[in-house]
Amino acid sequence: MEKKKCPQCKNLILKTSPTCLYCGRPNKFITKEYVNKKWNEDNKENVFDYIFINKYLIFILFLIFTIVIVIFS
Repeated sequence: MEKKKCPQCKNLILKTSPTCLYCGRPNKFITKEYVNKKWNEDNKENVFDYIFINKYLIFILFLIFTIVIVIFS
């Protein structure tokens, strides 16, 4: 594993670590590119669409369940 010196406290830290363990200085400044690369997701996703799709699926399953109960009763 490659190490480098922290510019603030001059202790050796890993190049892959997000912050210095000794002083807490960020090794990698958190940017949108860093977040997308780290978690492989785009932050532009609409949460409303995700919630709407889940509610729609629950409604369909509930409707099918009630129809099955009515038919077999």
